[in-house]
Amino acid sequence: MAISRTAQISVAIATFGILAFIFGVIAENKKPASGNPIQVKDIVICKYPADATVALGSLSVVTLFISSILGITAVFFPYKGQSVPTKALFQSTTLVVFFAVAVSVSVLAEGMMMWASITEGLHRVRNVHHDLQTGCPTAKTGLFGGAAFLALDASLFWLVCQMLTLNARADYLEDDDPKGDYGQVLATDYEVNATKIKV
Repeated sequence: MAISRTAQISVAIATFGILAFIFGVIAENKKPASGNPIQVKDIVICKYPADATVALGSLSVVTLFISSILGITAVFFPYKGQSVPTKALFQSTTLVVFFAVAVSVSVLAEGMMMWASITEGLHRVRNVHHDLQTGCPTAKTGLFGGAAFLALDASLFWLVCQMLTLNARADYLEDDDPKGDYGQVLATDYEVNATKIKV
């Protein structure tokens, strides 16, 4: 049994979001507290253990980016070949709020994960120091883990946006009720009922 396009997009958003979370958490756990300083004459060379912290952080950045792109696609995708104008979609205040939060959390998670990965990479590349008191620093503790949890939150917000989008699409595409909105009385109905009362 083939799953629907909606379900495929949902599964893809969740999968890449969970992968970004897992890569970020593993990067946080693998990151050493500091490097080993080796003094040579009047310089200190920092030797860091071989680990995949930078690679895992980079993978987390890439998978979070894919999850976010899929989330944006889920909002604007023409399900069943029927597109809905953006203005009609964003008449829903709830969708606007969740879309703004999803974008903000995605950007924040991307920024934090990139900051941690780039900082860790720079510490490993620029490992020669003239300060003999250097402690061979690494990226701040908690950056990878915090970014990982934000990445998971971002994918969840994108899934909520997809559900709200489907609701807004259903409201826009449903057939108009000939009786009008709730509480609205059409003039012809009033005239028919008035003549029945007189008779």
